[in-house]
Amino acid sequence: MSEPIPRPHEHPGPRPARPTGPGASADRAPGGLEVVEASVAFAGRRVVDRVSLAIRPGTILGLVGESGSGKTTLARAIVGSVALAGGSVRLDGAELGRHRSSAERRAVQLVQQDPFASLNPLLTVGQVLDDLLREDRVTPASEAGGRRPRLVRDQRAADLLALVGLPSDALGRYPREFSGGQRQLVAIARALAVQPRVLVADEPTSSLDVSVQRTVLDVIAALGRGMQLATLLISHDLSVVHAVCDEVAVMRDGVLLELAPATRFFRHPGHPYSRALLEAVPRLPGR
Repeated sequence: MSEPIPRPHEHPGPRPARPTGPGASADRAPGGLEVVEASVAFAGRRVVDRVSLAIRPGTILGLVGESGSGKTTLARAIVGSVALAGGSVRLDGAELGRHRSSAERRAVQLVQQDPFASLNPLLTVGQVLDDLLREDRVTPASEAGGRRPRLVRDQRAADLLALVGLPSDALGRYPREFSGGQRQLVAIARALAVQPRVLVADEPTSSLDVSVQRTVLDVIAALGRGMQLATLLISHDLSVVHAVCDEVAVMRDGVLLELAPATRFFRHPGHPYSRALLEAVPRLPGR
């Protein structure tokens, strides 16, 4: 199959105790995802240290930093696969506990860097989606018109693929039959199958050819805004963040150094480390 083009409906400065200004969580309207003073520790050492941020529905926050900065660990804490040593993760004001219910797990979905990590290579795409639609009871048992539940699920699966720009005949194919970009689109459809409120995309384009990176980013951005998801996009590539994000958060050594609207961050970064990151990449549009 050819690639689709979807058109879907030593710190260099002082550590702030907590980010302030228009990007800070204290200034946010209620609703969406909120991370409050979150800490994660392994073997007694904090790898995420009192991080606070918030993402409103329909907006995209870009989380950047070098390898080992704690970005992925924070993402895993948000989706509930890593326990917090302190602080909390909240959805629409309600705290998500350490042992999450099935509804809470569905509400916060992860799109990983390697789509094979979330796709069973022994199942077709249709089987992967059908398992989710059936087991999580997202699709109603019956609908008006007398269609059987399986037909309802089949239509829902086809609709999910259409959302990410893939044809319905992809339902009968195995993950190995797709290109890397197409597999990532399938992984996005899989995450959307359980109707999440929050989408966490951890380096979703870093393993893809440059020619298809923008396709995947456009899908994430369009669906996140169109479906009013609170989207966290983790990337080491500032050009990716510049292209689609509304706000930017910068981490280093487990610490959140800066949190600001994207327009301000790319024009006037507030932290010396942020400025160093920007100076290390080719000139971005608008800078």
